Amino acid sequence: MKNRDNKIFRAGEYYHIFNRGVGKTDIFLDESDHIFFLRRLRENVVPEKVPFSERREPSPGGYVRKEMPPGSFALICYCLMLNHFHLLIRQETDLPVSKLLLKIGTSYSKYFNQKYERIGGSFQDAFKAVNINTDSYLLWLSAYIHQNPKVAGLVENLENYQWSSYPDYIGARNGTLCEKGIILSQFDNKQDYKKFVEDSYAKIKKKKEMESLLLDE
Repeated sequence: MKNRDNKIFRAGEYYHIFNRGVGKTDIFLDESDHIFFLRRLRENVVPEKVPFSERREPSPGGYVRKEMPPGSFALICYCLMLNHFHLLIRQETDLPVSKLLLKIGTSYSKYFNQKYERIGGSFQDAFKAVNINTDSYLLWLSAYIHQNPKVAGLVENLENYQWSSYPDYIGARNGTLCEKGIILSQFDNKQDYKKFVEDSYAKIKKKKEMESLLLDE
């Protein structure tokens, strides 16, 4: 996947990354599809947190898949929808986040094509990346990403949507994929963050309806 904006990615910067399926088609058709995508994220963002039982053995030919160097990226939050995904990522080194997206996108497309007997890429060729340069925008964006399933009518209670980092943020699940501190440190407790997200619903829904925010949905 290429970057639509030909953006230069810099260490220490936060980026809202999103892309959707080719022709707006669904790219996550069942539970195992979501799991595969998240597993690839974990292997490349926090490989040290991959359980030993899930670490892959070398192939018979001795080949071991090369992942991103540990500490290259920090995933702040995420949400996988039916036909698109959202990631909020901090780039930690000079290795551009585009490399991460290319690796995960290529791996997922290969998996998807083999499973569903299709050919070609699963995602639009170019992903969208927006640089986040203020704390207020960072907070609002985390709420936007986490509110996606409810705004789309997939769930009424966001805690019940398992393909998002929201349950981890409010303490309903003990996930280790995301670095939540940058967001939660700006609230007294997790319940205050939950209230912030809930209170953002009406504004996010209106913005989605008026602008089909960023994804042109």
